[in-house]
This record gives sequence, C-alpha cells and structure tokens, in this order.
Amino acid sequence: MTQQLLMIEDDSRLAAMVGEYLRQSGYGFTHAADGASGLAALQASPPDLVILDLMLPDMDGLEVCRRIKSQGSESAHTAVLMLTAKGDPMDRIIGLEIGADDYLPKPFEPRELLARIRAVLRRGGEAGGAGAAAAGSHKAMRFGSLEIDRDARTVSISGNPCELTSYQFDLLVALAERAGRVLSRDQIMEAVRGRELEAFDRSIDVHMGRIRSAIEADPKDPKRILTVRGVGYVFAKQQD
Repeated sequence: MTQQLLMIEDDSRLAAMVGEYLRQSGYGFTHAADGASGLAALQASPPDLVILDLMLPDMDGLEVCRRIKSQGSESAHTAVLMLTAKGDPMDRIIGLEIGADDYLPKPFEPRELLARIRAVLRRGGEAGGAGAAAAGSHKAMRFGSLEIDRDARTVSISGNPCELTSYQFDLLVALAERAGRVLSRDQIMEAVRGRELEAFDRSIDVHMGRIRSAIEADPKDPKRILTVRGVGYVFAKQQD
C-alpha cells in the first residue's frame, strides 16, 4: 500500500515541487496551505507522515504539532517532520519536546527530505515489515516495572502505557539493549540513525529529556537513564 504524506506549507510553489518529487519517489501526497486545513485533512484521513512548516499564516506550526500529538485518535500517532528556519534552534528544540519525530532546516535538498522521510517511516510505520520480522524472536525487555515490547513498539510501567515518538522509542531500545554500558551521544545516534551526530546538534538531549519525562518517577532525579557528565548516558541494569 502506498504510504501517504501530508504537507502543511503556505508556499505553494515549494509544495508543488516537493509533491512532484515525492510522488515520483512512490508516495501519495496531499497539500494543505494552512494549519486549519491541514488539521482538517489529517482528521479526515490520517497520513503516515506530516511535513509541517513552522511558519504558517493562520497559526503557529508548533501549535499544529501540539494538536496532532495531543489527539486521542489514530492521528496522534502520525509521524511529524518539521521544516524549521535555518539557524533557529529554539523552534527545533520546542518542536522535538512536543513530539515531532525529526526536523529539517530550510532551505533543503529534496533528496535529504526524502531520506529523512524514509528514516522516520522505517522507524515507525514500517515496524511491521522486514525490520520487525528480524526482531520477531525478541521477547519484551523488562527492567523492574518497566517493560519495552520491541514487536508492539510499546513501553509501559506497571502496565501503564508511556507515550513516546517512534524516534524516542528507538533511542530507548538502543540504550536498553546496551544496559550498563556508557554510550556517547555519537554512539547513540549512530545506533539509531546509522550516521554520526551532526556538529553542535544537541537534539539528543531534548529527546532524552522527553524519554525521562515518560519513564522516570522524577525526571529531575532519574534512576533509569543516567547522565555520565562529559561522556553521555547509561541505561541502568537494575531498576525498581
């Protein structure tokens, strides 16, 4: 089945160019010119991924992202790739904090956009494909009351579900599979994205903060994911 993409972008020329390129790459593509029509389109037929510009004429793109991720329906699990202004890390950080799966600064090369779309969908929407089959023999990982089910891509504590984006889930799995080992940011990103950490990119710390908020009793005093100052992070083997 063709995977469906929705682009919420007020630049019609850019949207037309991107749409043509992505259709040629095998994706279904629809375009909404503002936040309200984008949210309406998403409610009518949730796509596999939303390409979301943060500068929209009717509402802040961050608010659109927040509404997508806060909805208690299928659309709440839709992946979001943000288009941010180059050199504006604050919007990027806030977007990641409220649940965006990835970001891409403008201006961008269509090939990089395509690569990021494929990576996000591979981490989430394609979990039932070859990657999941390869992990099919993996049992759920348990650390005290924390359970990580790689097949179902769910995380729970004492049976209560924890909300994570697909990327954050993969980060957590990468840490849990190496429990007790101190991992640098570069090693963590390499394990998840298959590429080295971008220079000066600290989005990994934002994601770790979100994961801690979901799985720690007190995110300010974490017991599951510990910071090793000057090095990186370590996932505790022994947990309550």
